[in-house]
Amino acid sequence: MGWFKRLKDGIITATKDKKEAPDGLWYKCEKCKEASTLKEVKEAYHKCPKCNYHIRIGSFDYFELIFDGKYKEVFNDIESYDFLEFTDLKNYNDRLEAAKAKTDLDDSMAVAIGKVNKKDLTIAAMDFSFIGGSMGSVVGEKIARAVDYCIDTKTPLLIISKSGGARMMESAFSLMQMAKSSVKLAELGKAGIPYLSMMTDPTTGGVTASYAMLGDINFAEPEAMIGFAGPRVIKETIKKDLPEGFQRAEFLLDHGFLDFIVDRQNLKERISDLLTLL
Repeated sequence: MGWFKRLKDGIITATKDKKEAPDGLWYKCEKCKEASTLKEVKEAYHKCPKCNYHIRIGSFDYFELIFDGKYKEVFNDIESYDFLEFTDLKNYNDRLEAAKAKTDLDDSMAVAIGKVNKKDLTIAAMDFSFIGGSMGSVVGEKIARAVDYCIDTKTPLLIISKSGGARMMESAFSLMQMAKSSVKLAELGKAGIPYLSMMTDPTTGGVTASYAMLGDINFAEPEAMIGFAGPRVIKETIKKDLPEGFQRAEFLLDHGFLDFIVDRQNLKERISDLLTLL
């Protein structure tokens, strides 16, 4: 565990970049289909400079955007393993090794501590690139340890969710993380420590049904998909057409599930304001 600091533009840490943004020199927007250079995209806070589409980014990108230039990754000594000897198209151990090699991440959540405009904050951020941001036992344990740290140091907690839901390869053990994380966050609440929940695209399944919706303040990035089951499954179940924009952040804001939506370029200042108020 060591302190990370930006060395120059485009370098996230002193280690290998852990990113979900596209490689290469150009980025073609998934929404407007316009092309921009990666330099333009980075300068626009990892958004499309043409239409403001928020590109899916990783945990270390958020650490770089939010913290005051440096931060310390913690609890990165915890790793998943195949305790059920699970196999579908391939065995779970092979999936884990492939995900680690592809992403240079230990699991689908990273935790870091640092300051936001000189105010202490702990951030637990998810990475969709690691097995779809799935919630396994490591995610639950990292949240539990982050909560314990926040209670001991009286530091607010921010969880940034980006997940396809529970990790099926861990079966009931992954579902148990819903209860585990919820209980730990209740302890945080009893201690009077603020918990901020930020939902990004996508936040679904057991993550939505547990810690993502339990914040003292719940907020999201623009147009983030947030829900439990997917819209296709819901439509087939209720046999009705769904409202326009269903399960998007703007729809949830209108129906009282979110406190606000924040553009990524304003994220650091909005979090800083919340820390001051709370």
